[in-house]
Amino acid sequence: MGKFIITNINKLSPKHENMVLPYEYYRYEVTDGKEKYEVGSPNGGNQTVVAFYVIPPGKAGYQFHYHIANEEVFYVVAGKGICETFDGSHAISAGDIVICPAGKNGAHRILNASETENLVYLDVDTNHTPDIAYYPHSRKVGIRTAGGIRDNYSLDEPVGYYDHG
Repeated sequence: MGKFIITNINKLSPKHENMVLPYEYYRYEVTDGKEKYEVGSPNGGNQTVVAFYVIPPGKAGYQFHYHIANEEVFYVVAGKGICETFDGSHAISAGDIVICPAGKNGAHRILNASETENLVYLDVDTNHTPDIAYYPHSRKVGIRTAGGIRDNYSLDEPVGYYDHG
């Protein structure tokens, strides 16, 4: 069950991810991010997942993607960035709010446009499971379900319904 929370980013310890170039971020979890896909039902944990992200200069936190079941809202706290969408790139800066609905219209990637300053934003996501995330540029699909299933598949190697692995 979710719990009542009052906190401050200065009280949170970051989780640093430095995957492959150009992806890197520091995630300050306000709610437990693992709960997003590891609860028996969305109501068994938090109905939203909340975190602050700090993106170093020239980096992005995630690949271009969209979710089928979940929405994401970003509030830019500090810095300047670029939000890539299917409609093009949009400059974002402190005070801006980005709302990404579920589905293809919500496709996005946020990049830090600065060479010297961090981009800081608050990320609030709905917590519906199962969810499917599409990554159009890398031709992948990610499956996320209750119980902690987090698998990714290439869209370039389709299999038939009756094919066995």
